[in-house]
Amino acid sequence: MKRERVLMKGNEALAEAAVRAGCRYFFGYPITPQNEIPEYMSRRLPEVGGQFVQAESEVAAINMLYGAGGAGARAMTSSSSPGISLKQEGISYMAAAEVPGLIVNMTRGGPGLGGIQPAQSDYHQATRGGGHGDYRTIVFGPATVQEMVDLVGKAFDLADRYRTPVVIVGDGMLGQIMEPVVLPDPVDPDRLPPKPWATTGARGRRPNLINSLHLAAAECEELNRRLEAKYSEIRANEQMAEIVHPGADYFVVAYGTTARICREAVGQAREEGLSVGLLRPITLWPFPTKAFEEALETAKGFLTVEMSLGQMVDDVRLSVGGRAPVRFYGRTGGVVPSAEEVLGEIRRMVEEGDEGR
Repeated sequence: MKRERVLMKGNEALAEAAVRAGCRYFFGYPITPQNEIPEYMSRRLPEVGGQFVQAESEVAAINMLYGAGGAGARAMTSSSSPGISLKQEGISYMAAAEVPGLIVNMTRGGPGLGGIQPAQSDYHQATRGGGHGDYRTIVFGPATVQEMVDLVGKAFDLADRYRTPVVIVGDGMLGQIMEPVVLPDPVDPDRLPPKPWATTGARGRRPNLINSLHLAAAECEELNRRLEAKYSEIRANEQMAEIVHPGADYFVVAYGTTARICREAVGQAREEGLSVGLLRPITLWPFPTKAFEEALETAKGFLTVEMSLGQMVDDVRLSVGGRAPVRFYGRTGGVVPSAEEVLGEIRRMVEEGDEGR
């Protein structure tokens, strides 16, 4: 049976997708431009027997997520850039205690309080763990409302499979735009895989303990090595990317909202006869190095475009490993680059690359 497409705002579509993925607990605190997520959850969760809590702060919200995830529930929190900064300690605790949970960041301009316009300047925060210690989180960077909806269920599944926090990084534009989406079929939370490690009481078995405190150095090192083995498995198995026009001579690299703009610019460049493709990371961590290996079979150069002064470009350079030039173009503070700006940079990349042959 064909499912119906419905017109929804990005934030609300993400929230509905979470409910349908079996999320029954949400903890958050208001901050623009993600406020429609908690607003929607406050109305929707009681309809399915769930609980919504507006915490007294972002710090409280992430620790509530820690508790609900530790009890085995599918739970989430959302915020925007300054609020995610306040959650970093709790995310580090969750990673160390191997507690699953979903964290959504609708990024705004920064640093500091910045503005409410869309930005991508939280890339380092998301992909480097953000908090203290040797840890990572799986990070998705969707480019459309439909993709954001589709990735919510996958995010919960991977959080449970690997027992780790998962982050979805959107921005003020992706959260506020309205697009037609096909919503997934609902998941019955009672039919999800069991979590024998969860703190659900100890009747008939020994009690489970969830903890991130390891005072002995050797014990703490053992934890970190166990986590790194898990992260290595994630790197090997969970990379996601889209390559548009494989086999091109040059590639534009962009994610999220910026990738939408770059897709238009690449299309215009190809109409001019330029051999240009788009490489769009979907997982920001693990970074899709395998896609770069494919692109490098033909690529003479890469142009990384971001709504920042240059953060993902570091990972692009590491993935390319000096085998081709990597250029950068970015706007920051909430300024969104235009397709015309990107097209101009594409022309310069191709012109300078061809001259250097």
